Amino acid sequence: MKIISSAADLAVAVSDARQQGKSVAFVPTMGALHDGHISLVDIAHQQADFVVVSIFVNPLQFGANEDFDKYPRTLQADAEKLSQFDVDVLFAPSVEDVYPNGNQITQHAGAVGETFEGAVRPGHFDGMLTVVARLFDLVKPDFSIFGNKDAQQLFLIRQMVTNSNHRWNAMQVIGAPIIREEDGLAMSSRNRYLSQEERELAQKISRALRAAEATDGHAAARIDAAQQVLATAPAVRLDYVVLVDPATFEPIEAGFVGRALLIIAARVGNTRLIDNLSITI
Repeated sequence: MKIISSAADLAVAVSDARQQGKSVAFVPTMGALHDGHISLVDIAHQQADFVVVSIFVNPLQFGANEDFDKYPRTLQADAEKLSQFDVDVLFAPSVEDVYPNGNQITQHAGAVGETFEGAVRPGHFDGMLTVVARLFDLVKPDFSIFGNKDAQQLFLIRQMVTNSNHRWNAMQVIGAPIIREEDGLAMSSRNRYLSQEERELAQKISRALRAAEATDGHAAARIDAAQQVLATAPAVRLDYVVLVDPATFEPIEAGFVGRALLIIAARVGNTRLIDNLSITI
């Protein structure tokens, strides 16, 4: 595995792979890798001959009161982990490599980007899309793999690609299944912030999703079932629990029939967690 920090060296590595007739898959991350990230690498290997993983903690997607400075940076451990899974290139750039012209927003998430996570974290999705667009331009992959846990992020990335006027015409965006801990908690780099007591409380989030799935009836009944589970743990502070149409990421309307996405966000202690589940209505 090559560890590359400069955009120029990355271009050479990808070009060499292309000249050998290899297809390229890309897994962008912010590091602090866990088994959920490794599942993305596995999918990348299934899709392509040459796998690039990036580790970059993007300053543009963190708000003023968020955890940019304390976000875990574990590059050496991450590199050792990735070397065991036949990754061809680990791209670990500096801010200057990613944003040579300065940290400027170049992508805008639009109306959907101002809802749910975007309402709680203003500007987050503009910053996320800006770095993803920049990384797409640098790697020029055939396949890019993202986790389904960040459902709104994945929706907005696909929307950006669709609206890009064929800028990344040859690329396919693949959503990967959520990987869960044995206790049901969706894997996240932020799980390491949880104390043992908080981790037990956090299990209520996935239990709320399963309760909604198991409930017969319309959307309101499903959401009520999820809220009842969370009500048994007042220390879990709910931000939202909503059923959305996966095609628009807008709340489903009365009479909706089909697959809906139940999205949830809650705070446990100082840690904010998100999760989701696809449900048939």
